[in-house]
Amino acid sequence: MNKQPAEKTELIRYVAMLGDFVLLNLAMSLIYVALHYMSVITTFPLQKYLVISTLCYIPCLSVFKIILHYRIVRPEQIVRRLFGTVVLHMIVFMAVISLLKIYMLPLSYLFCFYVIFYLLLVVWRLSLRRWVKHVRSMGKNTRSIILVGNGDAMYELHHELSDVTYGYRIQATFLYKDSSETDYPNSGYYRQEMKRLMEWLPSHPIQEVYCGLPSACQNEVLQLIRYCENNMIRFYMVPSMRNYVKRQLQLTLLGDVPVLSIRREPLQDPLNRLTKRSFDLLCSGLFLVTVFPFLYIIVGTIIKLTSPGPIFFKQARNGENGKIFQCYKFRSMKVNKDSDSLQATKDDPRKTKFGNFLRKTNLDEMPQFINVFRGDMSLVGPRPHMLKHTEEYSHLIDKYMMRHLVKPGITGWAQVTGFRGETKELSQMEGRVRRDLWYIENWTFWLDIRIMIMTVTNMFKGEKNAY
Repeated sequence: MNKQPAEKTELIRYVAMLGDFVLLNLAMSLIYVALHYMSVITTFPLQKYLVISTLCYIPCLSVFKIILHYRIVRPEQIVRRLFGTVVLHMIVFMAVISLLKIYMLPLSYLFCFYVIFYLLLVVWRLSLRRWVKHVRSMGKNTRSIILVGNGDAMYELHHELSDVTYGYRIQATFLYKDSSETDYPNSGYYRQEMKRLMEWLPSHPIQEVYCGLPSACQNEVLQLIRYCENNMIRFYMVPSMRNYVKRQLQLTLLGDVPVLSIRREPLQDPLNRLTKRSFDLLCSGLFLVTVFPFLYIIVGTIIKLTSPGPIFFKQARNGENGKIFQCYKFRSMKVNKDSDSLQATKDDPRKTKFGNFLRKTNLDEMPQFINVFRGDMSLVGPRPHMLKHTEEYSHLIDKYMMRHLVKPGITGWAQVTGFRGETKELSQMEGRVRRDLWYIENWTFWLDIRIMIMTVTNMFKGEKNAY
């Protein structure tokens, strides 16, 4: 049997967990001492809360697992998981305290504790991840692998896995046919012909096989899979699609037939759609019954006093799946015949003085909470465009219509990353579309929260493209 070397990745997880528990207790203790010294809080049994808090943190680590030991992981993934861990701990901790009917901690203490604890966790985990990459770059905690096959996909995979910080050690590359020197870089790795693979494997302990053999080599592939599964070696198939598809693919099964999807869409998941719609209904409903009536009276009165015409401006726009709906806004322009064909410009003579203020503060968009409540729009998503622009840009920009795979939003990723307002050049709209598609492919509930926070922040800071 092919015995594999131990990786010790569990040690990384245990070190991370130990550090988390130390920081949890340290943060609770330091915040207690600081606030008690400043007379912000009174004395309470700290030790009891330390025990409860530590026990509550254990299930949180089970939900938001530690991923520092993963071979390839982005810093934002670590930060996002930590945020979920801290929020879940707060919910569980407060629920347990309530159930036990013991003294509820002051809000000032809880706020300070969770902010400090989160920041400490971020610094700790990112530092530990940096250390893990350093250790792997020195040749420790590595995973032995081989590459089998030729072609551009295998070449690019070789290039990626050659990054020493990922902790992969390429033991050999096996070519299934005569190949030029350009198939793999001249890095000194052990090369063999495919016919010698099965002779080579028993005497070389490896942990993973990446196979890029074509369908014509079916017998060889099946033989290799059988060997891997009998010797506890992980087998990965590398499809030869890099010449025309350079994106993350999603594998699904239609019956027993594997099918690759070229676009990942988290909002195709019914649970994700339900989560997003529930949040939209909750927020829009609360806004419409609390803030909006007062806003409508104040803004509507000023609009009526400063310019003849209706309070609301309604315009047909494209929504999810291209469906046309009436988008509501507070009217910021004089009534004109070009409203359905011309974008607003910086010094647009059609704008009223109060309308200019509405646009700069985003208050003109507030009636779109009605669209959100009705289901035409979402709080966050690609901004809906007027019908004329949809017709024009769909012929000029590749993948433009893909932005209609989800509901349009009051705000969006493109808007908070600098692509708001007038699009004078085609490249500006192309940049907006790229960001809209990125949002569709990378949606998470927390990304929506992040975009909403950035939108509110930009409202107070002011945006140069808001006109």
